[in-house]
Amino acid sequence: MKLSISISSLVLLGFLSLQTLAEDREVVQADILFLKMQELEAEIADLRNKVESQEYLIEKLINESAGSEIEIDQSKTESLGLSSAIRFKGIEDLKSKEDVYESATKSLEDQEFEKAFTLFEYFVESFKDDEKTPLSYFWLGEISIINNNLEASKNYFMELISSFPEHYRVPLAHKKIGDIYLKNNDIDMAKERYRFVVREYPNNTASSLALQLLKNME
Repeated sequence: MKLSISISSLVLLGFLSLQTLAEDREVVQADILFLKMQELEAEIADLRNKVESQEYLIEKLINESAGSEIEIDQSKTESLGLSSAIRFKGIEDLKSKEDVYESATKSLEDQEFEKAFTLFEYFVESFKDDEKTPLSYFWLGEISIINNNLEASKNYFMELISSFPEHYRVPLAHKKIGDIYLKNNDIDMAKERYRFVVREYPNNTASSLALQLLKNME
């Protein structure tokens, strides 16, 4: 009789162990599936951001090929208080370039945003500079946010991202695009952009700012 009870107990324990093992396996499989879904979501977000940059670049190239060369009106330089020696587009004159950029940043510091915007716009239309051109696009985006011209602001930041992908302002430009989505109450897109910044630029100040915003949105 005792032997029979013991065998029954062993059979029951074995059954319970198998049941527990099966449940553990289900939990592990669920965790693996969840992790895979997270990885897939991250990959989709990355692809969406890359596609957005590519679409903007393609649209820009199409518009440029269809449009004519921009000419700078000399009267414009005079109205901005610039030297009459400022050169026209296509002529790389160092002094002219420095004069325009210095005047633009000075206007920005003095909070003369309309003048600063015009000068930065003049700079990107007239000169090429690997450091000052992307910064000019950044400030054009910032001033557009101040003026609540959000679509134009996004375009300037996208110009910076697509044309100067290695520039140190790119992480912050991505974060600023997240801010624009947030201002437009597009919470999901804002979160996606902030997560992109945190994931792709973990050691950048923009990542800390994006992470704080994500926490505030929880």
